[in-house]
Amino acid sequence: MSLRLENTNAGAIASAIASERHQKGATASGMVMTLVIVSDEEHQNDATAAAQYSAGEHPMRILTVIPRPSREEPRLDANISVGDSTDGPGELVRMRLRGSLSKHADSVVLPLLLSDTPCVVWWPGAHPASLANDPLGRLASRRIVDSASEENFTAALSTLRDNLASGDTDLAWTRLTPWRAALAATLDQPYAPITGATIHSEPIPSAPLMRTWLEWRLGVPVKYLSSRGPAINQIVLHTEDGDITITRPDGHMATVERGGIAVKELFLPRRQVKELISEELRRLDPDEPFEDTMRQLDVARLDPDDLSDGSTPSEVGEDYTRPSGEDAAIVSQEGMGDSAVGEVNASAPVGKD
Repeated sequence: MSLRLENTNAGAIASAIASERHQKGATASGMVMTLVIVSDEEHQNDATAAAQYSAGEHPMRILTVIPRPSREEPRLDANISVGDSTDGPGELVRMRLRGSLSKHADSVVLPLLLSDTPCVVWWPGAHPASLANDPLGRLASRRIVDSASEENFTAALSTLRDNLASGDTDLAWTRLTPWRAALAATLDQPYAPITGATIHSEPIPSAPLMRTWLEWRLGVPVKYLSSRGPAINQIVLHTEDGDITITRPDGHMATVERGGIAVKELFLPRRQVKELISEELRRLDPDEPFEDTMRQLDVARLDPDDLSDGSTPSEVGEDYTRPSGEDAAIVSQEGMGDSAVGEVNASAPVGKD
C-alpha cells in the first residue's frame, strides 16, 4: 500500500516518510544507504524492481527520480511506500518532476538522503557525460551506468572513459565477474606461459572490457572475434603447450578444455540486472580494477576485429556438445568469490594437470 502526494515538496515527502514509519513501527536505523535511480518512464519500473530485490540484501531508501521536462508549471508528485510486504524492506519513493523542476532534481533529492549513510546514484538508461560533475552525481560516492542500455555502446564507453572519476562503474563490467572468476580458477592449476588470447562474443560492451583487462593482466595480445553469442561464449588462452579454452554455448554452463580435452564444467550463468545491482551494492568503495581497465581502454578497438572488414560473425558454440559422465566435473561458481577475483598471470610454473 503506497501513499500518494500530488503537487508536493521535499519537506512534505520527508514528513510523510517519517509518519508512515512511525505508524508501522519501523525505524531508519537499519538502512545502510540511499539509492537514487534517475530514469525515464521506460526504464523506471524495471530499475525500481531490481532495486527492491536488492533491498532484501541491503535495506535502503530508494528514491526513483523520473524527470518529466515540459512547459507546464513546476510540479512534484510522489508515491511513498515504507516497509511494505509488496515493495520490499526499507523505503521507496517514486517522484515525478514536471516542468522546470526536472532540471533541479538535486534540490529535491538532497533533503531526502539518509544521514550518515552512503549515497549511490544509478542511471539505468541515458546518463550525463560526466557522472561525477552531474548535480546528482556529486551527491554520491558511487555512480552506476549500463553501457549495454545505450544504442551506441561504443560511444558510451568512449565517453565514460574520457570523463571517468573515482566511484564510477558500469554494469557491463559487473557482467564480467563470473568470467573473471572462472579464468582465475582455471589458472589456479599449473600452466605453460601464455602467448595470447581470443575472445568470441556478440558485439557487446563487456567484450572490449574483457579484452582490455586480459591484455593488461596477462601482458599479451588479445583478439576479439564476433560470434552469435549469447554474449561472450568462448575465451581461449593460447599457451606454449596448447590452448586452455572456456566455452559457454548456452549462456548457462561452461566447459573448460586443456589441449582439446574437457577437464571440468563450470556454472557460468548470464545474470539479471537485479543480481548485477546487488553485487555493486555489496561494496561501496571505488572499483579500482574497473577504473584501471577503463584507463587502459583503446577506443579504436571497441568493435570485433573480424567485423572491421565487413565479414560475418563466426559461429563458435553452435555445434558444441557438452561432455558427460566422468569427464564433466561440475564446479559451483559460488565458491569462486565475486568480490575477490584472483589475479591472472601470463606465466607460471609448468606442471602436470
